[in-house]
Amino acid sequence: MVRTIDVLVIGAGQSGLAIGYYLKQHDKSFVLVDAEMRVGDVWRNRYDSLVLFTPRSYSALPGLPFPGDPNGLPNKDEVADYLEEYVNRFSIPIDLQTKVQGMEITDGRFHVLTSQGDYYAKQVVIATGPFQKPFTPNMAGNVSEEVYQIHSAVYRSPKELHPGNALVVGGGNTGVQIAIELSKERDVYLALGEERKFMPLNFLSKSIFWWFDKLGMLHANIDTRFGKWLKKQKDPIFGLGPELRSIVAQGKIKLMSKASGFSGKEAVFPDKSRITVQNVVWATGFYRDYSWIDIDGVLDQKGNVIHQRGISPISGLYFLGQPWQYRRGSALIGGVGNDAEYLLKEINRRMLESGERGCKKK
Repeated sequence: MVRTIDVLVIGAGQSGLAIGYYLKQHDKSFVLVDAEMRVGDVWRNRYDSLVLFTPRSYSALPGLPFPGDPNGLPNKDEVADYLEEYVNRFSIPIDLQTKVQGMEITDGRFHVLTSQGDYYAKQVVIATGPFQKPFTPNMAGNVSEEVYQIHSAVYRSPKELHPGNALVVGGGNTGVQIAIELSKERDVYLALGEERKFMPLNFLSKSIFWWFDKLGMLHANIDTRFGKWLKKQKDPIFGLGPELRSIVAQGKIKLMSKASGFSGKEAVFPDKSRITVQNVVWATGFYRDYSWIDIDGVLDQKGNVIHQRGISPISGLYFLGQPWQYRRGSALIGGVGNDAEYLLKEINRRMLESGERGCKKK
């Protein structure tokens, strides 16, 4: 199969759907491609107890409010269903089960190779976001085969683990949530890489994100002094502080410093202390993988995306869903629409500059 289109969007998660929404409103041929079987599967396949820390009123894409109590917190299946409904509501064209394998420039067009054939596009939006491949530290290779290991990306529920205690490595929101869940039925060690700040989900009867919105934190951009300061701050743990402190006080979770290594069944820590573990959950995040892009000038020497508000140095190539793409809210479902709308204007401008027919709103 070979398809020739104006715009190809790689990724049909929240970012891809946001730009798809704006492209659909204009007279332009486009399609989203995604490796999953269903829209929303990235969310469906997360751990069973996952609940967003952003309320529904701050978890909506452009044009469609998130159903349910606007002040309530949606679970992961609600998010998946919402994304699927979004596609149906706006008739966004998607080719699913289509894994991108490579991208190059051929005769002035982007040539994208996929598991379902080749696409040729005048412009490409890479909307795969920051959560692409699970990161597991090298020390995992030193863990005994008798110890059960799993990454948070594929963890579903406590019943998957073997009998005995568990060490959760990683103290972000995911690591803390999983540690609390596991502590209900077993002893848990939580290895925190560094001291983390905890913030309540509500303050004075309002969502903390309502306060962030009113104080300008969600809209602070990287060109402002406040935005530059905010970008340097570590993301806090939302809503779990009191529960974690209570469980720690009961002795069901023991807080540890950053794990420095493994030796068989033992985890080793910087102070030379050791603990014997039966299970390890790696809540160590993800890394971006753009090795399939065969175009010079897209990535820096560290493999990071080179862009200005999502616009790459390569004419017609864009990124969407990057952390702090322009604002603090760029990484949130409710914030990606601003970046998508900005890119739509740039897509139109470049088409007009090249002498082609630009976007005409339907």
